[in-house]
Amino acid sequence: MAGFLVRRLLQSLAVLIVMSFVVHGLIGLMPGDPIDLMISGNPRLTAADAQHLRTLYGLDLPIWQRYLNWLAALLHGDLGYSRLYHQPVTEVLLPRLGNTLILMGTSLVLALAVAVPAGVLAARKAGSAIDTLINLACFTGISLPPFWLALVLMMVFAVELGWLPAGGMGSPAHLVLPVATLTIAGIAGYTRYVRSAMREALHRDHIRTARAKGLSESRVVWCHALPGALIPVVTILGMEFGNLFSGAMITETMFAWQGMGKLIYDSIMGNDTNVALIALLLATAMTLLGNFLADLAYAELDPRIRLEGG
Repeated sequence: MAGFLVRRLLQSLAVLIVMSFVVHGLIGLMPGDPIDLMISGNPRLTAADAQHLRTLYGLDLPIWQRYLNWLAALLHGDLGYSRLYHQPVTEVLLPRLGNTLILMGTSLVLALAVAVPAGVLAARKAGSAIDTLINLACFTGISLPPFWLALVLMMVFAVELGWLPAGGMGSPAHLVLPVATLTIAGIAGYTRYVRSAMREALHRDHIRTARAKGLSESRVVWCHALPGALIPVVTILGMEFGNLFSGAMITETMFAWQGMGKLIYDSIMGNDTNVALIALLLATAMTLLGNFLADLAYAELDPRIRLEGG
């Protein structure tokens, strides 16, 4: 176990370093810089003023040297200052991170609460009318673009019926439509994964043995078949774990929800390197953590899986 932990830690550090270098380089290669934005907003700035500001912020240095300076500051606990929001990066990130966790976490829990029973039911009734109906609903949900679904929900429940606000963050009611958008999209995909895995699990030898011993069908399904069937679902959840911290840019933008997805987009477009780098690295780190937790879950769901070895 210790060897596995060390290997995964070293791999994660390598991925984060490479990711930080790539993102820093791509942002640095974008046309223009923050000083150009300042000049466009204040025509009274002279060329000498602009050059002085570039020297002050280190923007006249080569990209690789700027990256090393940023990395050295990061290792000393200095996350930098947001040029776009005029605040320290931590003060910009933390509120947005909390908003995204509420939005993405709520939608994920609701999606799984519907998808797991629906997938199990479809697998048990394979080929029946219920299975066909669930499959049709899943294909419909997968085919709906999030922005179109968001528009439909706003038109129906905010404009026509007036039951819910169309956007913003003033009250819990503002959370209903964005959560519904993400939940509907998530249910379809998770249900398909659960159904496919359960159909395979229900035909394994140990399931036939459990039935031959006289166990009830509900115990066979939920206690013996489902744990093994959850392994593909856990894999997907491990990859989706990073989304809990990176947000859903389209949904957040459509509903004016101030989360990480919109923050990352605005930071990149506004050439706010410090905020964009930290936000993207956080999403990468959480994705790596999700994959690590998925590996641990494999060993719990299937005793045949060991974390040591090749």
